[in-house]
Amino acid sequence: MSASRRSGTTDELGPDEPERDGADLLAALLDGMDAALCAFDADGVVTHWNREAERILGWTAAEAVGRHGFAGWAVRTADAEEVESRLLSAMQAPGRQVHEFALLTKEGGRVLVRTQSAAVPGPDGKPAGVYCAFSEVHTQIDLERSIALSEALFDDASWGVVLVDADLRPAVVNAHAARALGTGRTTLLGRPLGELLAQGVEELESALTHVLAEGAPPAPAEMWVTLRTAEGEQRRCWRSGFLRLSSPLAEEPVPLGVGWLFQDVTESKQTEQEAALLRFRTNQLHRAARAAAECEDPAEAASVHLDFALAGFADHALIDRVAGGPVPDGEGPVRLVRGAATPSGAPGPSLPGERAGLPVRYAEGHPAFQCMERIGSVRASAGAADPERVREWAVARQWPADSVHALCVVLRSRGRTLGVVTFLRGASRTQFERSDATYAEDVAVRIAAALDLAAVLGEA
Repeated sequence: MSASRRSGTTDELGPDEPERDGADLLAALLDGMDAALCAFDADGVVTHWNREAERILGWTAAEAVGRHGFAGWAVRTADAEEVESRLLSAMQAPGRQVHEFALLTKEGGRVLVRTQSAAVPGPDGKPAGVYCAFSEVHTQIDLERSIALSEALFDDASWGVVLVDADLRPAVVNAHAARALGTGRTTLLGRPLGELLAQGVEELESALTHVLAEGAPPAPAEMWVTLRTAEGEQRRCWRSGFLRLSSPLAEEPVPLGVGWLFQDVTESKQTEQEAALLRFRTNQLHRAARAAAECEDPAEAASVHLDFALAGFADHALIDRVAGGPVPDGEGPVRLVRGAATPSGAPGPSLPGERAGLPVRYAEGHPAFQCMERIGSVRASAGAADPERVREWAVARQWPADSVHALCVVLRSRGRTLGVVTFLRGASRTQFERSDATYAEDVAVRIAAALDLAAVLGEA
């Protein structure tokens, strides 16, 4: 309605102006619809025909409006009676009626369409006609498949699916993802990812930002994250794929967010890493044995085993031998002398140091003494974040000042204790695990055999 009509003046408007405004609005609405639409009066005469109907069938509104039914132009004559009766039956049926049948294009081709028809009530409330919205069957099926796929992904998928909005906050989460993240589907919505992840959130948010700006990456990415859960922090590996979501209704692509799909591959990745580490360590033992076999001096062979063991395993290593030769079990106390050590500064091969042959000043209860008493491996860590306290911890045990984690392994040969080999790691490495102790014990067996041979040759 115009401003003059609202203000109460009618001198600039003809009596038919409001009706024409209503007709123009109706025409605009019909032509802007994504679905094809036509309408029939009570006698089956076409009264409306929008642009989408013209696009699908090729018949213009001028050619369609005023025709009686579809017979002879939009439907084969043989099928016209059945099609017309099915469409007009909607005037006597409640709700919408759904049908599928073939229509003819202006060029003579056939198009299978799915229709939804319903009665149009007149002023007296009685049916005055029928409207019919239709679309090509394959288009409708594609839409239904898309909806079905979305519902399946967010209900039954065996991998995590998360819709992240443009602010990088979860908007929709499926049940699998909620379980993987250790929270409920609704409690997760709208929360920053940093509230869920203790580590790895920066990498994940960087990937999401990249997808919003540049699009999906060419291949899935594997990300290690640390989850905050009620049981504590858990480290997981997720194989993730990303899809940029854009609105299909905008003329230009408008990012709606990112679809993030992921699977938990922690166990398989850990298995792969353990297998790769085992292969590497086995190769190192093999190479060390071949190199040691070429050494004329068994003591040098012991140093060779030590040097090969350090690669990818520790930062420093020490060999402390029992003063006066091997001791049987149960004898003590014993004194240890430094047999060999790796450089504490620049990397290099282990060599006898300036204190070789001199007693080491280990205090009572030192991990080296503990492992000799137990005849087993002993692990120790500084366990402090303060660098000064870590330095004090290492210096008090006569180790290089940058040592944070230690593993002491007893040297045994012919049922006697020959000494201790100690492996040390800095702050950039993780603490020693049981698998590390197993590898160190294999190395210690070879070092002990070489040292025992050196002692036998020295006595001879």
